Amino acid sequence: MSAAALTPLPGIAAATRDAYDACGAIPPRAGVGLRFRHHREALETHPAVAWFEVHTENYMGGGAAPDYLDRIRCDYPLSLHGVGLSLGSADGLDAAHLARIAAVIKRVEPGLVSEHLSWSAIGGSYLGDLLPLPMTEEALGIVCRHVDEVQTTLGRRILVENPSTYLRFAHSTIPEWEFLAELARRSGCGILCDVNNLYVSACNHGWDAATYLETLPPAAIGEIHLAGHSVRHLDGGQILRIDDHGSRVSTEVWALYRDALAHFGPVPTLIEWDTDVPPIETLMEEAALADTALETIRHESAVTFAR
Repeated sequence: MSAAALTPLPGIAAATRDAYDACGAIPPRAGVGLRFRHHREALETHPAVAWFEVHTENYMGGGAAPDYLDRIRCDYPLSLHGVGLSLGSADGLDAAHLARIAAVIKRVEPGLVSEHLSWSAIGGSYLGDLLPLPMTEEALGIVCRHVDEVQTTLGRRILVENPSTYLRFAHSTIPEWEFLAELARRSGCGILCDVNNLYVSACNHGWDAATYLETLPPAAIGEIHLAGHSVRHLDGGQILRIDDHGSRVSTEVWALYRDALAHFGPVPTLIEWDTDVPPIETLMEEAALADTALETIRHESAVTFAR
């Protein structure tokens, strides 16, 4: 793929690349994913967490959840992480869903807004999963147009997260890391680098994780995700890693995270935990480990600059 032959899309891409960098509202420290079981505790105990991230779709309706979030946002910066836009769908975006996202953004005023490099809708039906895309020029064009539409509608830059995958399309022609970097270049979006997803996919497909990290443009990285994953032993001695967000971050992912920080610098980092969700104290313990790594890279950067 010749990057020189490609040109950015019109619209908000160029205008918002630097004009609205939402990272200013989210500090380059560790936050945790806020789940329903933590709402009351967050209000009553005021845990020492730098910021919270929530799933956008959980706050589109009525009931107690949006009211809790209104109160929590008074004390903590918030990030919105969506799962339902289906940026890779050939059918086009669901305008009603995008409007609901815009309404949540207006109410919550989040520091960051993110979505996934995936598709999950076809023919008006949602499939309930973040499905992989063929890494082709056609798919890249579709995602770029959809990201441009989202950013134009929202009036702000979004981050797009790298997926965890278990199968690849035989006709893919672009390495995933080049696809994501080119998406950021053409559309002006940022990248949410999920280090656990990167590790899971690299192990499942035999990719070089270092090459993946080194290809992503540091200036585009707006957030990092960390989570746990499970390991399944298959017939024939094969190993499959599953991104289930149901355990502590593995030793290998922590090591890759430190490599990511060395390449990107200090970036807001989220601890995700979505299955068998533990008490918030457990999430804070993981966040403390991430904060230690962030502080180390800040210190090393300061020493290097002083020289």
